[in-house]
Amino acid sequence: MILIISQNQETTTTEVTKWLVKMKKNFIRIHEDEVFNIRTKDKRIYLESHRNCFFIDDITSVWYRRGGLQFNRLQYKNNSINLSMDEYQHWLEDYVRKKLESKKHINKESNSDINKLWVLEQAQKYGLHIPPYFLAENTDDVDLNKTIMKTIGENPRMENIIKNYSGMMYTSVVEERENTNFFTTFFQEKIEKDFEIRSFFLNGHLWSTAIFSQNDEQTKIDFRKYNTKKPNRNVPYYLPKDIEEKVRLLMLSLDLNCGSLDFIKSGDKHYFLEVNAVGQFLGLSVKCNYSLEKKIAEYL
Repeated sequence: MILIISQNQETTTTEVTKWLVKMKKNFIRIHEDEVFNIRTKDKRIYLESHRNCFFIDDITSVWYRRGGLQFNRLQYKNNSINLSMDEYQHWLEDYVRKKLESKKHINKESNSDINKLWVLEQAQKYGLHIPPYFLAENTDDVDLNKTIMKTIGENPRMENIIKNYSGMMYTSVVEERENTNFFTTFFQEKIEKDFEIRSFFLNGHLWSTAIFSQNDEQTKIDFRKYNTKKPNRNVPYYLPKDIEEKVRLLMLSLDLNCGSLDFIKSGDKHYFLEVNAVGQFLGLSVKCNYSLEKKIAEYL
């Protein structure tokens, strides 16, 4: 039995499940709104929600796409008992997660959020070129119009901050100085690019796409500012073999067997930017005829 941990209406997950149906494979898709009770049945650990139920030792492979397992904890009238039981239940939940992650898997819930600063240090360790970067609490030492700023962590969406609005923080060029200090921010040298590259990594294999975002002012700094009226040109691309090998070593060091990696091609250099373990890849898969959703289904 295949277990898929995802989010409600996540399109990439749906495309993979279509292939699993075509292959006549049994699978369970867990959504973000499911809460499981951990029980025992026939001396085996059994998970049950309002939508799904399964024995954990019946699971043969796991795809952690997004979201996560949520558990219902028993509550007692005595607060002292609750404190002890919370700890006991935590260890049982931890065992279930570890047991599932020990199966054949694509990604893990436990390391789906990776530290960008650590990734960049590891990338340098394995010989990948990265644009010079630094952290600062002001713009005093920033080279204006030649420096970009990004979030330190993953890109936070703003649905819960501003009512009836959905947005994300994009890469931007620092064009003027701030008069006051602010929270520690990630600054990086702006690289004049020939084009961007998005690579999808799955168990040692890489599929890359060249994105000609620099030809459009709207997407020039960040290709995610999609121009739907005049989309960027996307074509299949092959990274040099030595860079592919460095990527394999990097992903191994991060304990990731799947993810989307971003590069910039500038002159004769490929600059590594970041890796997102649960990044989007479906659009590029379709444009370049890579059928990555089928490859994921086949692996599972």
